[in-house]
Amino acid sequence: MKLKHDNIERNLGLLLILTMLAISAGGLVEIVPLFFIKETVEKVEGVRPYSPLELRGRDIYVREGCYLCHSQMIRPFRDEALRYGHYSLAAESKYDHPFQWGSKRTGPDLARVGGKYSNEWHAQHLTAPRSLVPQSIMPNYPWLGKNNLDYSDITLRMKALRTTGVPYSESKAEYEQNVKEFGEDVAKTLVIADAEKNLVTQAQLGNYDSNAGNVSELDAVIAYLQVLGTMVDFKKYDDDYFVKFR
Repeated sequence: MKLKHDNIERNLGLLLILTMLAISAGGLVEIVPLFFIKETVEKVEGVRPYSPLELRGRDIYVREGCYLCHSQMIRPFRDEALRYGHYSLAAESKYDHPFQWGSKRTGPDLARVGGKYSNEWHAQHLTAPRSLVPQSIMPNYPWLGKNNLDYSDITLRMKALRTTGVPYSESKAEYEQNVKEFGEDVAKTLVIADAEKNLVTQAQLGNYDSNAGNVSELDAVIAYLQVLGTMVDFKKYDDDYFVKFR
């Protein structure tokens, strides 16, 4: 037996072939069953694709490297649940490409930050963090409020995400399907042809940066932050989940 093992180790070609066979077998065992499962992510009521403004805010969030210091994944541990809220569900990230789970927390987790602070707080915090949190080591991002938001390619961004399975609509049939799944108010924001108009409308109505005269990058980032963790009504889950913590 030892001799056979030595022969395999000394034969580079044979070792390579056997290694590839072992890796292939292991991969098939993990992947093949997924083709026989209708849904690999549970359906959770309320989860929807990002609106055009939220999508651009997410792009800027990634551009500025916010994910390097802030995670968006609450683990099912008591200390995390007590601090941040209900643990993250896989469905919450189904429209994220790429997801923003993160692997480091220099700052707090942001999975449930939506609605926790006012728009004014976020605007001030992004511009000068230490004016609100003296011990913060977060950099200042004053240019977000000064830069006009470039949304000239928003339709292309939505079309690209559509190819990955995000249900932005280009046809009447797709729109009607979104109405059934998300409701008419949400479905209207997912129409690719109306992306620019919907983006400007949300920015003006939300007035996230307190400057109604233009649409800034700050508008987009705050719109994105304010939606995090708000799509799912966790009151339906919290009673059962937190009972063991009381």
